[in-house]
Amino acid sequence: MSEYEFDDTPDRIDVDAVWAYLSTDAYWGRKRTRADFEAQLAAAWRVVGVYHRGTGAQVGFARALSDGVGTAYLADVFVLESARGQGLGKALVRAMIEEGPGAGFRWMLHTRDAHTLYESFGFTVPNSMYMERPGGF
Repeated sequence: MSEYEFDDTPDRIDVDAVWAYLSTDAYWGRKRTRADFEAQLAAAWRVVGVYHRGTGAQVGFARALSDGVGTAYLADVFVLESARGQGLGKALVRAMIEEGPGAGFRWMLHTRDAHTLYESFGFTVPNSMYMERPGGF
């Protein structure tokens, strides 16, 4: 994992690389337009990118929405297939929810296939107090 670095500088995000993944490989991202994604990126409370130290290529990404005080939503988390199996996904989630300004916040997310990853950070199935009105994505 030492060949990769994590950075939360928004201007460093390779928008083309992230869009390429979200628009083709991410089941949750394919219904968005590029303009939708760029608006979400511009409005993000925080982003974290994962970059190969040698090439500078972006291999991972996570985005968060937040009120900046106590609640945050984790979105668009991914690590490219070519960089998986090295603990980057766990490190990316940790960087976003435990090592940044949102440590201690109530975090929420949606996932269809990564429950084990998020459960390792304390995420659980909501109880009867939680309600949601599903949107178009």
